Amino acid sequence: MIGLRELSPAQVTQAPAPPAAVPTPRGDEPSAFARLVRGFAHEADRGEATVRSVLEPRTAVALDAPHLLALQAGIYRYGETMDLAARLVDKASSAVKTVVQGQ
Repeated sequence: MIGLRELSPAQVTQAPAPPAAVPTPRGDEPSAFARLVRGFAHEADRGEATVRSVLEPRTAVALDAPHLLALQAGIYRYGETMDLAARLVDKASSAVKTVVQGQ
């Protein structure tokens, strides 16, 4: 587990790397949707680790302003990731329901 003192403000607010060019899926390569879901899972794990590092009693230290701003940005990003993932699941389930009703 990463302690809050080990994170710099730049690490918490760091944007993910842009996605690589999407090749045609082959039998052994994950699809674009699988890569998207994996990216959400990675961001969710990272956000959860940030929140857990703050909630642990042994990391309860006085934080300076840059660390507090970085923490706020990291938690905001985590919330946005969860919101986007929830909307993705909602749209996917609606699409599946539509397809099933059409049969």
